[in-house]
Amino acid sequence: MDMMTIGLLLAGFVLLVGGAELLVRGAARLAAAMGLSPLVIGLTVVAIGTSAPELATSIGAALSGSPDIALGNVVGSNIANVLLILGMTALVAPLVVSRQLVRLDVPIMLGAALLVFGLSLDGGLGRGDGIGLLALALAYIGLLLWLAKRHPEGVPAPEANAVAPVWWRDALYVAAGLALLVLGANWLVGAAVAIAQVLGISEMVIGLTVVAVGTSLPELATSILATLRGQRDMAVGNIVGSCIFNLLLVLGATAALAPAGIPVAPAVLRFDFPVMTAVALACLPIFFTGFQVRRWEGGLFVAYYVAYTGYLLLRSAEHDALPAYSAAMMSFVVPLTAITLVLLAVRAWHYHRLSRG
Repeated sequence: MDMMTIGLLLAGFVLLVGGAELLVRGAARLAAAMGLSPLVIGLTVVAIGTSAPELATSIGAALSGSPDIALGNVVGSNIANVLLILGMTALVAPLVVSRQLVRLDVPIMLGAALLVFGLSLDGGLGRGDGIGLLALALAYIGLLLWLAKRHPEGVPAPEANAVAPVWWRDALYVAAGLALLVLGANWLVGAAVAIAQVLGISEMVIGLTVVAVGTSLPELATSILATLRGQRDMAVGNIVGSCIFNLLLVLGATAALAPAGIPVAPAVLRFDFPVMTAVALACLPIFFTGFQVRRWEGGLFVAYYVAYTGYLLLRSAEHDALPAYSAAMMSFVVPLTAITLVLLAVRAWHYHRLSRG
């Protein structure tokens, strides 16, 4: 591993973050001019924009013969989005969660995870699976726009006169952002494959960790910035929407374009897919308890991401400590967290029942 490879890896990250920033800035301004609410902007424009690194990286990896990185990038990004990105954002400030997210978008995120899990049980995602996932992504976008038109309350009035003179500038931001994303993704994938070969780490682990966190950096920057500016609906919507589009749009497009589809290893079916699904499921009770994510809940999510990454590294190295580590997680940490989530959900249900009475 030479300095050139490390330089390409770092440069790829920088281009991904910079490209996503330009893309999100231009797209968000154009969407705001149409009178869309911050939540809808977060779930659609910003979420698709911050998922663009995953899209470019996964398609590039699949077409270059590294389907494990393509799949690991999507699965790892979804796990990182909820545990790491949402957790760190909640540590900055407690997050208010829209009722629409709890009632519609989080169940859709969970349903998409279960659907991809089910489609992969035969050992891979074929072209037909990818086309079906893409159709569902378009249907989801249409549903959000229909709901925005049906319930326009809280939507800012479009400022056509202020935006019209500079629409071309925002369009340039979008085009430049896309160009940087594609270039950064190519550099990132090439460097990640080279590092995996030198260190003897599987491409799947590289995709689940290094590439996944790198392509999730735009979500982290966007959500924290939105939280600091008081746009917490956009912060949470960006994370949830990005997870949905990673599964439906990114994985769908990658499976549809990959010459031989995307193979799914048995180890991923046994561990990583269940973790991704469990992470989506954990959002429901946490979001439902007062419709917010508290700081301690964010800290719990971050701690779980550290534990998950530790497991991946121990598994990749076939370390002697792996059995004891797995036993501790499965016999103590996971059950304790599950009990906590159930108690939170029961308390929230009891509170809402009393408030209605």
